[in-house]
Amino acid sequence: MFGEAWLASAVDLLVRAVEAGGAVIIFTGAVVAFGRFAVAAVRTRRTESFTPIRLGLGRFLALGLEFQLASDILRTAIAPTLREIGELAAIAAIRTALNYFLSREIKEERAELARRGAPVP
Repeated sequence: MFGEAWLASAVDLLVRAVEAGGAVIIFTGAVVAFGRFAVAAVRTRRTESFTPIRLGLGRFLALGLEFQLASDILRTAIAPTLREIGELAAIAAIRTALNYFLSREIKEERAELARRGAPVP
């Protein structure tokens, strides 16, 4: 019914959409964090006030990385070559490691906020 060329074009379009979604998520998180940072810098100038901002940005980054990984997986969905599979493995390992350490830092920061009795975002 549909040819391989059509399927490749459709997947390419999906890859671009998912990549764009990830970029929009990361950009949105950066803009929101910058706005919150600017307000906190003017109002309080205390380092403790920046931790919730970092946590919020970290959540946006983690979600954006997940979207980027999903686009990489989609890219190799149609008849991948051995080279493409190797590149995906390397990219997936790097992004997974980034996400792991980011998630760990978010967890540690949340625990620190909870210990201090500060509101946890």
